[in-house]
Amino acid sequence: MELQDVGTILFTGDSVTDCGRRTDPRAIGRGYVREVEQALGPAGPRVVNTGISGNRLVDLEERWTDDVVAHRAGLVSVLIGINDTWRRFDRGLESPVAEFEERYDRMLAALTGADGPRLVLVEPFVLPVSPDQEDWRPDVEERVEVVRRMAERWSAVLVPTYRELRKRAEEDGAAALADDGVHPTPAGHRAIAQLWLETVRDA
Repeated sequence: MELQDVGTILFTGDSVTDCGRRTDPRAIGRGYVREVEQALGPAGPRVVNTGISGNRLVDLEERWTDDVVAHRAGLVSVLIGINDTWRRFDRGLESPVAEFEERYDRMLAALTGADGPRLVLVEPFVLPVSPDQEDWRPDVEERVEVVRRMAERWSAVLVPTYRELRKRAEEDGAAALADDGVHPTPAGHRAIAQLWLETVRDA
């Protein structure tokens, strides 16, 4: 995909995308979105970040029209799902996978049409740094499968962060990429940005 031609790239999701963008004067944050923007350079497309820390999919759907659809971006990139797992384990907030899939499908349907954006779906991930996070993996993997089905259904580019970050964690250690297993370190954000750019450019 030729990214210079898309006009506006919109990234949305949870804290992994937010990464301080709401206190950043440029509203980009200090994570992988900034890394992508810097790689594209000053002549690249406009980059918009509407990630909000703590969001589950239900929260993103509630603001989908204002924070995603209304921007009429040429490309929309979504990374969401880890909080649906995390809140299940630490607060008992259920997010049934079947409901998660129906909701995701409904959101993407709102973007389709002749003038709809190109879609990039980024797999949620956990890089366990504690024994309890190992217990999360089956739930996360079910949501990764949902994202993969959504990518196929909606002809979206799929960024395989779950698989690729796990491979890198085996080499470098999980904490080097996400010191709490979820929130990327600077090295983790660089890895996500590199994978995002390589995958989307090759699509």
